[in-house]
Amino acid sequence: MPQESEFQTAKASFDKAMTFLRAGDPEMSEKFCRRALNEFPRDANLLCLLGASLVKQNKAKEAEHTLSRAVRLYGTFARAHEGLAESLMLQGRLKEALESLERAAKLEPGSPSISLKRAKVLDSLGRAKEANVFYEESFELTPYRKDLSRGLNLQLMGDLREAEKIYRDVLTRDPKNVDALRLMSGIALHAKQFGDAEVLLERALEIAPDFYQCLLDLGQARVELDRTDDAMEAYYRAMRLKPELPIAYVGAGTAAAMAGRHAEATELFEKALQRAPKHLRALCGMGHVLKTVGRQDEAIEMYRKACAVSAGCGEAWWSLANLKTFRFEPAEVEAMEGVLADEKLGDEPRANIQFALGKAYEDLGDFDRAFGYYKAGNDNRRARETYDTVQTMDQHDKFIEVFSRELFDRFDGVGDPSPAPIFIVGLPRSGSTLIEQILASHPEVEGTHELPDLGRVARSVGVQSEGRKAYPQAVADLDAARFAEFGAKYLTLSERHRELGRPYFTDKLPNNFVHVGFVSLILPNAKIIDARRHPLDSCLGSYKQLFARGQPFTYELFELGEFYREYMRVMEHWDTVLPGKVLKVQYEDTVADLETQVRRILDYCGLPWDDACLKFYETERAVKTASSEQVRSPIYTGAMHRWRKYEAHLEPLIESLEPVLSELPDDWQPEAMRRGSVG
Repeated sequence: MPQESEFQTAKASFDKAMTFLRAGDPEMSEKFCRRALNEFPRDANLLCLLGASLVKQNKAKEAEHTLSRAVRLYGTFARAHEGLAESLMLQGRLKEALESLERAAKLEPGSPSISLKRAKVLDSLGRAKEANVFYEESFELTPYRKDLSRGLNLQLMGDLREAEKIYRDVLTRDPKNVDALRLMSGIALHAKQFGDAEVLLERALEIAPDFYQCLLDLGQARVELDRTDDAMEAYYRAMRLKPELPIAYVGAGTAAAMAGRHAEATELFEKALQRAPKHLRALCGMGHVLKTVGRQDEAIEMYRKACAVSAGCGEAWWSLANLKTFRFEPAEVEAMEGVLADEKLGDEPRANIQFALGKAYEDLGDFDRAFGYYKAGNDNRRARETYDTVQTMDQHDKFIEVFSRELFDRFDGVGDPSPAPIFIVGLPRSGSTLIEQILASHPEVEGTHELPDLGRVARSVGVQSEGRKAYPQAVADLDAARFAEFGAKYLTLSERHRELGRPYFTDKLPNNFVHVGFVSLILPNAKIIDARRHPLDSCLGSYKQLFARGQPFTYELFELGEFYREYMRVMEHWDTVLPGKVLKVQYEDTVADLETQVRRILDYCGLPWDDACLKFYETERAVKTASSEQVRSPIYTGAMHRWRKYEAHLEPLIESLEPVLSELPDDWQPEAMRRGSVG
């Protein structure tokens, strides 16, 4: 029995139940309404709220029964007719729903919510002209709706500054306008100001706890902030609000997969596909998880299903190509070429398919045609990337200036003493995944993946510096104790990626090569391995890879060569100021004599010999990178000197890399250099 104080008045009961509903808990709202109706069985507001709670749970028939009773008891209560219409809409009984909304409109003229529902029903019935009238009416009746619509149009056209001005003006006049708060958060997300976006979305949800789209956006912002548990909380709230819709399951599945929670991700994508078997993001997301855990045949099935649903699903076509060991059927190549002929195809799906066709023709041995597609895809993506070679050089100059021999002498051994991390650095497509797989096959080493934590810790040095200097300049102002703090911070952050409790773990983010000096100060006993490969194979491998994000230097051949030289310049600095600190592992040497290189790697890491490291391809673990399928096979020589197949097209890259290439053995140099005709 509920306590007497719980149901003192019908209004108090209604307010309590409404609190549950607004908090995204329609089940509790339903329970409270039912208990309150035992005390106040003929209260119109409670009946309608019970109906709304049932609608939120997709219990359309129960809602119809409850709201029909409310209509019979209170035929002049507009909310009862409007609620009944919602239950009928859920069942697809649109004509009956429209009749209920027309009755509601007569009882409450000027209601924006009723007008909007009438517009949606008419739209679904194919009566677009009539629907537009009610859409306009709902906009007129909703304060600031026209302003927000104008701002959204500007935002979609790319004029974010003007759109933001409009949203700010609306919020000045109406600080609780949740639509303006959400649209503002969209601009923050676009600008990668994820913390600002989170603040705006949380404010909107304080006002409207059941704002479904806000919860989805909040989940996305928290994923970008690498706060997986908080992101999942937002997505699960969205699932409770609208359990029939797949999108929250897809968002949560993506977040779980990024965090390495593959079983949970698989379950979430399955639930999304139960609700919408042709949902492209769910199909691709499931494919990505299956690929990561080594279930390649099932991953291929998912990607092919996505291509069958929409031939323009570039993500699925590129995902097939990105399996590396997959080969397209002739009909699939023809289908992709047909999609490219559609002028309406967006830039990103076009780039995906261009890269996929490059891989398809490479597998067919038509390297000229393959390069044509790779170049088209790279040109496509480069036009939408921001990259400045001079800015990169300036930034590297700062690292070289700050991390001097004097700095290392002054702070020798002051960081956190843990020997657990093994950093694998270098450039993309240089054999780092192979090194990681070899180490992860050792019983004392856990293979994680490309962790974002070191960069985050490094950037936090600047945020916390007294003079507000940026990283890396702020490092020179730290005292000895702070280096140990930052080392401990990195270890704490990376802990969430470690599940096996092994004494050592890998962190395989290639771009960490700039942080070698920082690692040496905050984690002096950490190991650092530099994965090297023939410069032309390394750069060409990156040029043929469509990265999901980052690596903007990879989409233009001359810039790629310049970046490679910058990488070499930075690594040579580390060799000068930290002699013997970094172990170089050459991919070609590993392919030619695996056992010798494995022994070098284990000796450097202070690990005892283990035969499992030679059978790295038998190790069962999730691998996220583009080499995931290749490292599940024994070592092979097919990827060595593949650049020769494309040599005729690589002149800008060869010209850019000439200072590096000239130091290589003659048989590793391009024909043009041996002839003396470069440039």
